[in-house]
Amino acid sequence: SLKAILKSSGINAEYGEGANFDPFANFFGHFGFGGGQEQEQQERKGSDVVVDLVVTLEELYLGNFVTIKRDRPVYKETGGSRQCNCRMEMRTHMTGPGSFQMTQHRVCDQCPGLKLVTETEEIELEIEPGMIDGMVQKFSGKGEPHMEGESGDLYFKVKTLRHNRFHRKGDDLYTNLTISLQEALIGFDMNILHLDGHKVPVKREAVTWYGATIMKKGEGMPNFENRNKLGNMYITFDVKFPRGELSAEEKESVKAILKQASVQTVYNGL
Repeated sequence: SLKAILKSSGINAEYGEGANFDPFANFFGHFGFGGGQEQEQQERKGSDVVVDLVVTLEELYLGNFVTIKRDRPVYKETGGSRQCNCRMEMRTHMTGPGSFQMTQHRVCDQCPGLKLVTETEEIELEIEPGMIDGMVQKFSGKGEPHMEGESGDLYFKVKTLRHNRFHRKGDDLYTNLTISLQEALIGFDMNILHLDGHKVPVKREAVTWYGATIMKKGEGMPNFENRNKLGNMYITFDVKFPRGELSAEEKESVKAILKQASVQTVYNGL
């Protein structure tokens, strides 16, 4: 009999015809979907929102505080009620002596009525010196709303605008400097304007060849973890040649000055 089978399985089944006893409650309960018991609900949460925080290289060098206005959807109570937290529950029914049937039933709670409205909010953001592309700032509960759970989170992701003078790699800055052929040969003295306005001196007395690179120590970006630690600046030189023709006399003068023999060589430079 069913009673004997259940007893051999460790279930004490005392019931009679018409009794309100559910022999499957304990049996299926061991597996987390017992009859008459609510299934464990997964956490309900709105979607996360990721927004690009477009910043300048100057802001990443000096730091800055910005205020962002954002239109955000939120749920507001409207009065009345609605079905919520709906889930499927398993129930067992005695269909006759020793005969049972399991069925699924949709069960809901009653919650206040809601409507979706748009609110404008201001968010204060700090752009910290040394931050790099891809870094995020998280604002919990500021993402998309969920009618039956918490709102998602809002993430601002750093994205650097292209700069007209500098290119950043890690904490180092790279730039190109075009000089004339005369400056390349006899030297020059000039300044490069940095991101905060201070001047970086560049002085050359020796010959500067096309593609040469010099390093200015400590003139790069601040390190995000240690702002007292600065990267370097690397300056690569381009040489602009004069246009036009030299006279025969000028050519002889150049030869006399340079005293350079021919070095014509064909090679694979790739």
